[in-house]
Amino acid sequence: MLRRAGLSLRHFLLERKSNAGYSSYSSEAKMSRPVQARRLEGIDKNIWVEFVKLADTYATVNLGQGFPNFPPPDFLKEAFARALGGEDHALHQYTRAFGHPPLVKILAQFFGKLLGRELDPMTDVMVTVGAYQALFCCFQAFVDEGDEVIVIEPFFDCYETMVKMAGGTPVFVPLRAKAPKDGKLMSSADWQLDPAELASKFNKRTKAIVLNSPNNPLGKVFSRGELQLIADLCVKHDVLCISDEVYEWLVYDGKEHIRIASLQGMWDRTVIVGSAGKTFSATGWKVGWAMGPNRLLQHLRTVHQNSVYHCATAAQEAVAQGFQREFTLYGKPDSYFVQLPKELQQKRDWLVQSLDAAGMKPIVPEGTYFLVADISAFKSDVPDVPNSDESYDSRFAKWMVKNKGLAAIPLSAFCCEAHKSNYNHLIRFCFAKEEATLKAANEILQKWKQEKTS
Repeated sequence: MLRRAGLSLRHFLLERKSNAGYSSYSSEAKMSRPVQARRLEGIDKNIWVEFVKLADTYATVNLGQGFPNFPPPDFLKEAFARALGGEDHALHQYTRAFGHPPLVKILAQFFGKLLGRELDPMTDVMVTVGAYQALFCCFQAFVDEGDEVIVIEPFFDCYETMVKMAGGTPVFVPLRAKAPKDGKLMSSADWQLDPAELASKFNKRTKAIVLNSPNNPLGKVFSRGELQLIADLCVKHDVLCISDEVYEWLVYDGKEHIRIASLQGMWDRTVIVGSAGKTFSATGWKVGWAMGPNRLLQHLRTVHQNSVYHCATAAQEAVAQGFQREFTLYGKPDSYFVQLPKELQQKRDWLVQSLDAAGMKPIVPEGTYFLVADISAFKSDVPDVPNSDESYDSRFAKWMVKNKGLAAIPLSAFCCEAHKSNYNHLIRFCFAKEEATLKAANEILQKWKQEKTS
């Protein structure tokens, strides 16, 4: 009885306090001061959030988001299953914070061979939650307020945002398109840096340059001469290079992916960013890495240990086994790194033909699993809106997904605000899709063409 009486008394007192004006006090106590950090101002919108929602709502065929809709190779899935269902219970617990020992060891061995140098797995390799976190660590570790970071345009959209979040200033230098000869389709190789323009962006405030080869969204694979130009400027001005190489195995037509860190003077100033998601068609596993000299990676480790701290152990174990397999098969026909680009080149060629036949002019990519197409011939389908702040390619892509059921990404999402008009006649497709998906896209395009000509 005493216990129940005590509870009743407490409830009575709380009710009396509320009746005495507690609710009005509560409303007066709401925070009025700004809560948003200044570094987040102007970067709250994200193209992927918007277009993923649109695709989920309207699209029957999604060639927008950059991930395969086919599975990873069997050997990798089997490795993950063994990691989860095996007797090694340690794989369900924390592993080394900067990378599961079997994974960093095989990464050091594998890429050490490709770079022609011995890598220390404990200091020269760090595993991250996808390449995205590796990039975030780079910008947070190296960029201060007042620092400038050169970004080659078009670029993966997070570069600009992450530079700004770190307090730096992105400085953009565009790839400039040269018209192909003899009426041929344009290639991503036709988009090139102007050497003088690039050199003019380097100054005493330049801290780093971001290189993405093969490039998302164009699919451009930078040549040795282009990389040497960048390397010479980095050495001359003592500038870091953040080299995003997540599509390193996806190159076509006999092109070669050259690692800028292998050029003279560049290892000491380069952080290489890689991705198991792109390498093994398992983007949802979110296993990536940063690779470079300890003098650089030690600062990335500081960011990593104070943010994510640790990555999924079982996924790292499976990726380690995948790389062990590929190390023994390197360069052989059975290698996944040989088979995947052959399959994707066929898919690329198929989508190129489909878009070209429909009247969109594709830019044939040398690498990645993205293809950019010129939509100028379709402009009558989506007329201009006077005084609109939205770029034409964005309105076109939204119209296309809502009215045709086909999702793509506007290319203006991959450039700075000042240059959006240079790209507003282009959209990006992803061709890392199953055959049925690409056939369905072709049916939409051909029906669309028939409607235009009838």
